[in-house]
Amino acid sequence: MSETPAGSTVPRRQLGRELRALRNLAKLTVKAAADALEWSEAKMWRIETGQTSLRSHDVQLMCSVYGAPTELAEALMGLAKETKGRGWWHAYGDVIPDGFDLYIGLEEATKTLDEYSAELVPGLFQTEDYHRALLRKSRPDLEMEEIERRVQLRAQRQTLVTRHVAPPTLRTVLNEAVARRLVGGPSVMAAQLDRLAKVNTLPNVSLRVLPYSAGEHQGLNTGPFILMRFPVRGDGRSHEPPTVYVQGFTGALYLEKPHEIDRYAAAFAEIQDDALSEEDSTTLLQQISREMNDDEG
Repeated sequence: MSETPAGSTVPRRQLGRELRALRNLAKLTVKAAADALEWSEAKMWRIETGQTSLRSHDVQLMCSVYGAPTELAEALMGLAKETKGRGWWHAYGDVIPDGFDLYIGLEEATKTLDEYSAELVPGLFQTEDYHRALLRKSRPDLEMEEIERRVQLRAQRQTLVTRHVAPPTLRTVLNEAVARRLVGGPSVMAAQLDRLAKVNTLPNVSLRVLPYSAGEHQGLNTGPFILMRFPVRGDGRSHEPPTVYVQGFTGALYLEKPHEIDRYAAAFAEIQDDALSEEDSTTLLQQISREMNDDEG
């Protein structure tokens, strides 16, 4: 039976990452895991790098060997069922639970991340109070304890921006509406804008504002999106294909065909051309922050 994968590589790559992390957590080498599963090391490598599809039964076996929690094992088995799709739309609450965030694995592996945000401050730059306010609005059913757990998880995820080893390059364009929209009240928003001005001084971050004065722009056609590119191997090829992530209300769309990547890359370049410079963007963010502090006073 051929193991040649078909369709989107995103679910396979995510499944491989999760299984590799579980193996490492179990302190098993590739050889030890392969011996326990009665597989070859080559097969283990193909699985962990997303080169092959897996049956949910195989995932269940691996999770058993690695001592994975039941809930995570079930999520990974659900993900295995998605690895043969030709295009990939991940719908929350389908075979994969909404608490299992597939995007984070891509984000942690990325080398460059280009993002256009039309409505909200990107998660990697959100203050705890800003994120807390969004959760209270979007998920009024959540208990305070769960809100705080999610806020802390987001804070841990943000260490990606300043990690010492190979931090990703983050190029972000914000619609001016993001900076002027009150989330959590004037004081919360002012602190959030100050945070944005501060991260814009980091060497691996470029944050620019797309002003109202730009008029019509390419972002009106694309909507918000994130384009991720991954590290390059010694032979000059990328470890993983570039991926565009588009967040939806009931799920997320992952695009990776070359012509799709090219169109989004060209759109992001046009959006950047219409945006303010980094310096002018920082000045505008600081100005709006002062206005909000004045309103609060």
